[in-house]
Amino acid sequence: MTAKTWAFEDFVEGASIALGDKTVTAAEIVEFASEFDPQPMHLDEAAGRDSILGGLAASGWHTCCMFMRMMCDGFLLDSTSQGSPGIDFARWKKPVLAGDTISGRARIIAVRTSKSRPGLGFVTVLSELTNQRGELVFQLQNTGMFLTREAAR
Repeated sequence: MTAKTWAFEDFVEGASIALGDKTVTAAEIVEFASEFDPQPMHLDEAAGRDSILGGLAASGWHTCCMFMRMMCDGFLLDSTSQGSPGIDFARWKKPVLAGDTISGRARIIAVRTSKSRPGLGFVTVLSELTNQRGELVFQLQNTGMFLTREAAR
Protein backbone atom coordinates (compact mmCIF):
# COMPACT_ATOMS: atom_id res chain seq x y z
CA MET A 1 0.00 0.00 0.00
CA THR A 2 2.98 2.34 0.34
CA ALA A 3 2.92 3.14 -3.40
CA LYS A 4 -0.49 4.82 -3.16
CA THR A 5 -0.55 8.50 -4.16
CA TRP A 6 -3.29 9.66 -1.79
CA ALA A 7 -2.95 9.19 1.98
CA PHE A 8 -4.81 11.01 4.75
CA GLU A 9 -2.31 13.86 4.97
CA ASP A 10 -2.75 14.65 1.26
CA PHE A 11 -6.35 15.77 1.74
CA VAL A 12 -6.43 19.45 2.61
CA GLU A 13 -9.55 21.34 3.55
CA GLY A 14 -10.71 23.49 0.63
CA ALA A 15 -8.84 21.47 -2.00
CA SER A 16 -10.69 20.25 -5.07
CA ILE A 17 -10.12 17.02 -7.02
CA ALA A 18 -11.27 16.61 -10.63
CA LEU A 19 -13.12 13.34 -11.25
CA GLY A 20 -13.11 13.39 -15.03
CA ASP A 21 -15.91 13.18 -17.57
CA LYS A 22 -18.32 10.49 -18.71
CA THR A 23 -20.75 10.43 -21.61
CA VAL A 24 -23.92 8.55 -20.71
CA THR A 25 -25.42 6.36 -23.44
CA ALA A 26 -29.01 5.28 -23.94
CA ALA A 27 -27.89 1.64 -23.97
CA GLU A 28 -26.28 1.84 -20.53
CA ILE A 29 -29.28 3.70 -19.08
CA VAL A 30 -31.62 0.94 -20.29
CA GLU A 31 -29.23 -1.84 -19.21
CA PHE A 32 -28.93 -0.48 -15.65
CA ALA A 33 -32.65 0.26 -15.38
CA SER A 34 -33.62 -3.17 -16.71
CA GLU A 35 -31.85 -4.79 -13.82
CA PHE A 36 -32.16 -2.31 -10.96
CA ASP A 37 -34.81 0.40 -11.56
CA PRO A 38 -37.24 -0.69 -14.30
CA GLN A 39 -39.41 2.42 -14.33
CA PRO A 40 -40.66 3.48 -17.79
CA MET A 41 -38.72 6.78 -17.94
CA HIS A 42 -35.48 4.79 -17.58
CA LEU A 43 -36.38 2.13 -20.15
CA ASP A 44 -38.11 3.89 -23.02
CA GLU A 45 -37.34 7.17 -24.85
CA ALA A 46 -41.03 7.98 -25.45
CA ALA A 47 -41.94 7.33 -21.82
CA GLY A 48 -39.02 9.51 -20.74
CA ARG A 49 -40.10 12.33 -23.07
CA ASP A 50 -43.65 12.11 -21.71
CA SER A 51 -42.41 12.31 -18.11
CA ILE A 52 -41.27 15.40 -16.22
CA LEU A 53 -37.67 14.26 -16.93
CA GLY A 54 -37.90 15.24 -20.60
CA GLY A 55 -36.17 12.23 -22.17
CA LEU A 56 -34.63 8.85 -21.51
CA ALA A 57 -33.11 9.51 -18.09
CA ALA A 58 -30.62 7.63 -15.96
CA SER A 59 -31.99 6.35 -12.69
CA GLY A 60 -30.78 8.36 -9.72
CA TRP A 61 -29.18 5.15 -8.48
CA HIS A 62 -27.40 4.77 -11.82
CA THR A 63 -26.12 8.34 -11.40
CA CYS A 64 -24.82 7.37 -7.94
CA CYS A 65 -23.03 4.36 -9.43
CA MET A 66 -21.49 6.41 -12.25
CA PHE A 67 -20.33 8.95 -9.66
CA MET A 68 -18.78 6.19 -7.55
CA ARG A 69 -16.83 4.92 -10.56
CA MET A 70 -15.64 8.44 -11.32
CA MET A 71 -14.50 8.87 -7.70
CA CYS A 72 -12.70 5.50 -7.77
CA ASP A 73 -10.90 6.43 -10.99
CA GLY A 74 -10.27 9.99 -9.80
CA PHE A 75 -8.45 9.10 -6.58
CA LEU A 76 -9.88 6.29 -4.44
CA LEU A 77 -8.17 3.40 -6.23
CA ASP A 78 -4.84 5.20 -5.81
CA SER A 79 -5.35 5.92 -2.11
CA THR A 80 -5.13 4.39 1.33
CA SER A 81 -8.95 4.34 1.52
CA GLN A 82 -10.44 2.12 4.19
CA GLY A 83 -14.03 2.66 3.10
CA SER A 84 -16.69 4.99 4.44
CA PRO A 85 -19.00 4.99 7.42
CA GLY A 86 -21.77 6.31 5.15
CA ILE A 87 -23.05 9.33 3.30
CA ASP A 88 -24.59 12.50 4.67
CA PHE A 89 -26.79 13.09 1.63
CA ALA A 90 -27.26 12.42 -2.06
CA ARG A 91 -29.28 14.85 -4.16
CA TRP A 92 -30.47 14.42 -7.72
CA LYS A 93 -30.72 18.03 -8.92
CA LYS A 94 -31.53 17.57 -12.64
CA PRO A 95 -32.07 14.53 -14.86
CA VAL A 96 -29.07 12.89 -16.51
CA LEU A 97 -30.30 12.21 -20.03
CA ALA A 98 -29.00 9.91 -22.75
CA GLY A 99 -26.17 11.68 -24.53
CA ASP A 100 -25.26 13.93 -21.59
CA THR A 101 -21.61 14.22 -20.63
CA ILE A 102 -21.20 14.54 -16.88
CA SER A 103 -18.12 15.97 -15.19
CA GLY A 104 -17.22 15.51 -11.54
CA ARG A 105 -15.41 17.43 -8.84
CA ALA A 106 -14.83 16.54 -5.18
CA ARG A 107 -14.15 19.34 -2.69
CA ILE A 108 -12.60 18.54 0.70
CA ILE A 109 -14.72 20.25 3.36
CA ALA A 110 -13.27 18.76 6.55
CA VAL A 111 -10.43 16.53 7.78
CA ARG A 112 -9.82 15.07 11.22
CA THR A 113 -7.76 12.32 12.76
CA SER A 114 -9.39 9.40 14.51
CA LYS A 115 -9.47 9.63 18.30
CA SER A 116 -9.58 5.86 18.73
CA ARG A 117 -7.41 4.59 15.86
CA PRO A 118 -3.96 6.12 15.43
CA GLY A 119 -2.96 6.27 11.79
CA LEU A 120 -6.51 6.73 10.52
CA GLY A 121 -8.19 9.94 9.43
CA PHE A 122 -11.61 11.03 8.27
CA VAL A 123 -12.06 13.15 5.15
CA THR A 124 -15.44 14.76 4.44
CA VAL A 125 -16.04 15.48 0.77
CA LEU A 126 -18.76 17.37 -1.08
CA SER A 127 -18.89 16.02 -4.63
CA GLU A 128 -20.80 17.41 -7.57
CA LEU A 129 -21.58 16.30 -11.10
CA THR A 130 -22.48 18.81 -13.81
CA ASN A 131 -23.66 18.20 -17.36
CA GLN A 132 -22.18 19.58 -20.56
CA ARG A 133 -24.16 22.79 -20.08
CA GLY A 134 -22.59 23.35 -16.65
CA GLU A 135 -25.85 22.52 -14.86
CA LEU A 136 -25.59 20.82 -11.48
CA VAL A 137 -27.16 17.36 -11.80
CA PHE A 138 -25.96 15.56 -8.65
CA GLN A 139 -24.47 16.25 -5.21
CA LEU A 140 -23.21 13.82 -2.62
CA GLN A 141 -21.54 14.44 0.72
CA ASN A 142 -19.73 11.65 2.50
CA THR A 143 -16.88 10.92 4.84
CA GLY A 144 -14.10 8.55 3.86
CA MET A 145 -11.54 6.85 6.08
CA PHE A 146 -7.89 6.97 4.99
CA LEU A 147 -4.70 5.63 6.49
CA THR A 148 -1.80 7.98 7.08
CA ARG A 149 1.35 7.27 5.08
CA GLU A 150 3.05 5.92 8.18
CA ALA A 151 0.18 3.52 8.95
CA ALA A 152 0.06 2.35 5.32
CA ARG A 153 3.65 1.04 5.43
